[in-house]
Amino acid sequence: MKKSVTVFAPATVANISCGFDIMGFALKGAGDIVTVSISDAGVNNEIILMGRYAGSVPAVRSRNSAGASADAMLAALGKQEINVQITLEKNLPVGSGLGSSAAGSAASVYALNKLLGSPLDTKELIPFAMEGERAACGTAHADNVAPSLLGGFVLIRSYDPLDIITVKIPEGIQCVVIHPHIEVKTSDARRVLRKDFPLSIVTRQSANTAALMTGLLTGDFDLVGRSMDDLLAEPRRTQLIPGFYNAKEAAMQAGAIGCGISGSGPSVFALCTGNVSAEAVGSAMQQAFLAAGLSSDLIISPLMAPGASVINNEINDIQ
Repeated sequence: MKKSVTVFAPATVANISCGFDIMGFALKGAGDIVTVSISDAGVNNEIILMGRYAGSVPAVRSRNSAGASADAMLAALGKQEINVQITLEKNLPVGSGLGSSAAGSAASVYALNKLLGSPLDTKELIPFAMEGERAACGTAHADNVAPSLLGGFVLIRSYDPLDIITVKIPEGIQCVVIHPHIEVKTSDARRVLRKDFPLSIVTRQSANTAALMTGLLTGDFDLVGRSMDDLLAEPRRTQLIPGFYNAKEAAMQAGAIGCGISGSGPSVFALCTGNVSAEAVGSAMQQAFLAAGLSSDLIISPLMAPGASVINNEINDIQ
């Protein structure tokens, strides 16, 4: 007898300008789909790839985020003997800054947990999803997998021990994400950060991070905008994103609260108040990238979007 569960896990925005590796939130409507199957008959513990970007991810299970995360979970639960087949529908482009590997990891462990009778709560799945990130990009970070699993806005207070905090943000903030059609490998985006930062810069970044959280929690959008000033990653990563500063300027002129790089890039996000503002900001940013010779995709999402869930409906692709 064969049992299976199909799960959708959303794309995410990580870092939120000044919160490098410690903040992220889920996006509505875009993400990956994973079906996990358990069979009495052997299925060779295989991984099957499908979807628009199937050719962009490893077909070797141990190197694929969906496979590595599931195998880490099976090992921790002492269930390596179970025959598990994973089918990954890869709808998110790799190297997009949208948490592509995280979505596959999150969907995989969420589906496996459901299939095993939910022995773990959703937050307990995060360390296993992080192992999928390690397999995909060499670093077991949580700022994408945590919001992809839990939904909403997430803060990682500590990695050792792992301490994940879900943050309730007041309604009214919309996120605009523009994905220009280029790829930025996470490894390349991290390589440009290897040089040390002066203590004065780190101190200012810490102040911005604290102020950003205060502004989001109190609904002080002016404070949010002033605090979305990334002094660490953005100045070094913009070299990897043609047209970034023009797109950021266009977003601010169109009424955005603030704007920055989504994760490792090349996607760029902006926070806005209301759908009308979000649409105007998105259009302005796309025009700026087009002027730089780059076509792009647009996502508009509430800041508090849902996380991973069991599904049986159609999910949109991103080009």
